[in-house]
Amino acid sequence: MSIKTTTHLNFRGDARAALEFYQSVFGGQVTIATYGDFGMPKDVPGAENIVFGQVETADGFSVMAYDIPGQSGGSTANAGTTHRVNGTTITDQPFFVSVCGESLEEVQGYWAKLSVGGSIIEGLAAAAWSPGFGMLTDAFGVTWILDVAAGEKPA
Repeated sequence: MSIKTTTHLNFRGDARAALEFYQSVFGGQVTIATYGDFGMPKDVPGAENIVFGQVETADGFSVMAYDIPGQSGGSTANAGTTHRVNGTTITDQPFFVSVCGESLEEVQGYWAKLSVGGSIIEGLAAAAWSPGFGMLTDAFGVTWILDVAAGEKPA
């Protein structure tokens, strides 16, 4: 049996900008369909919002996004907060998105792009289990964990 999961992010009017940003970070193809594309009259407020959006890369990265009907104001719905205290992650968020790369260089590249406009929770650095681990909340309110796959030895 084979199974694949894809994170589905819910936004308040800025799913298109988020998808374009994630494509700029991870590459791949963006697919976008609006409520108007699915039959909502084009002159109705929100018709231009995303009912289905996805970024997918050939190497397996995939994230979906949509705009919650009737919601506006940007960022993810119920994003919450996350911070570190004495080496412990304190959060009221229901999930994080985790991306694990094969090399430190690969992860550093994603980190440099994903952190633009965001806030660093824990800087990307060597950890006991990985040569690179970090946590940040991006400009859209999504918290990401980036690390290097086990196997590459920490420096």
